[in-house]
Amino acid sequence: MKVSIIGAGRTRNGIGEYIGKYFHQHGADVISVLGTSEKSSLQASSALRKYGIEAHSYTDFDAMVSAERPDLVAIASPSSTHYDYLLRCVDQGLHIFCEKPFIWDGTKDVRERIEDIFKKAREKRLTLAMNSQWPFSIGPYEEICGKVKIEKKNHFFIRMSPFSPGRVMIPESVPHPLSLLYCRLGAGKIEKLKFEMEGDGAMTIRFTYWFETRACDVLIKLVHQMATPRDFSFGFNEKIVTRSLDLDHYGIYFNYGNKKLKITDPLECSVKNFMGAVQKKTEPLIGYEHILRNTLLLKEIDDGFGEFDKRNAW
Repeated sequence: MKVSIIGAGRTRNGIGEYIGKYFHQHGADVISVLGTSEKSSLQASSALRKYGIEAHSYTDFDAMVSAERPDLVAIASPSSTHYDYLLRCVDQGLHIFCEKPFIWDGTKDVRERIEDIFKKAREKRLTLAMNSQWPFSIGPYEEICGKVKIEKKNHFFIRMSPFSPGRVMIPESVPHPLSLLYCRLGAGKIEKLKFEMEGDGAMTIRFTYWFETRACDVLIKLVHQMATPRDFSFGFNEKIVTRSLDLDHYGIYFNYGNKKLKITDPLECSVKNFMGAVQKKTEPLIGYEHILRNTLLLKEIDDGFGEFDKRNAW
């Protein structure tokens, strides 16, 4: 399995380097990287060498695909570039592992674009997945907190610390809670959407997530944070885990009360799930229906913030 990575650099908050690492660790051959400049592409290629990866560097997509003939492409470039790369990859007959949000370029016809991409992908029997990795942590979450008991009325809380401040925190971070809600509660719709902004730029998003005949009150707290490791915690029905990191050995832990559990990096699980789906020709965990619902709800929340922003005219 030959893999090319679009956006493998670590500029700002990119995770393309780690995506490449996990593809390599699970037996794929990471053969090339694509950057916006020769400098950034060479830097990305150089950064991968510490994992034993020798990837050729490119700045032109067509030249890379023609020369390297990859089987699949990981798209980890800025979200505004995703749609164009998705179309070009499908046109070239490449399987795609795309960072969240799946498409995010200001367009209104989100549903039509996603449906068109998957229609073309199915015609070529291609596997497409979005990397929204935290659903892969639900198992460890329930191991340390206990099984989530779905009641008629439920609660969900998540706190994230995105790199970028302001409205951009929404597409950068909100796909994660939407994925957790979808994977644990099922497909749903949102009502009673509300926003709060604090003096330090922190954003609070509240809404009710309706699934079947039941509801879940959702509280999303976004606090801009440049320093790493960034704060992260989440949980259902008042059982909240916090994440901690062992930076020396890159160990990831969930903490709940006096319990501490080492977990596998959810990003690694996401990559592994996608690779298995490609090999077995099955649907990945974060596949078509999940991607469509995630992106539509994300747009609904972002549009809601746009209206909130106009009314308050900071």
